[in-house]
Amino acid sequence: MSAYLIGKMEIRDHEAYARYKAVTPDIIKRHGGRFLTRGGSKITLEGREETRRIVIVEFDSPQAAEAFYRSRDYQQAIKLREGAAIMDLMIVGGFE
Repeated sequence: MSAYLIGKMEIRDHEAYARYKAVTPDIIKRHGGRFLTRGGSKITLEGREETRRIVIVEFDSPQAAEAFYRSRDYQQAIKLREGAAIMDLMIVGGFE
């Protein structure tokens, strides 16, 4: 079953966040992930307007998404993001 890693970021330091953003695509690719959106434009249809950056990455399974997150490479990347952005991150299972 596919799974989606969904991140919502409030960026506080764009320079520092750019360093994090530069290293994550290769790490995601090595773990079998694929960006579906990476900060694209948003249109609010209902509810509060979402002003945070939205990133959605598709993985083959929830386990693959979690393995990516817990990987040593990504844990190092997180250190680049510390203080640069406030992140809400979740894994959502798809359906077949």
